[in-house]
Amino acid sequence: MLMGKIRIRVVKRTARELLEKYPGLFTRDFNQNKLLVSRLVETQSKKVRNLIAGYVTHLVAIREKKAKA
Repeated sequence: MLMGKIRIRVVKRTARELLEKYPGLFTRDFNQNKLLVSRLVETQSKKVRNLIAGYVTHLVAIREKKAKA
């Protein structure tokens, strides 16, 4: 049985809001997205910042894949 990653609601909501506000700012590079998230969002911890940046990276990759298809 395969299980997917579980992400908390605040991570998903924040990542989607960031992509909606700044659509051309984020890329598939996690480290760059991490820096952008730390500038744009007041996070509680590094872990939450990294979760948001990782989900943003994931969403950008999905959007690029759909655009190619």
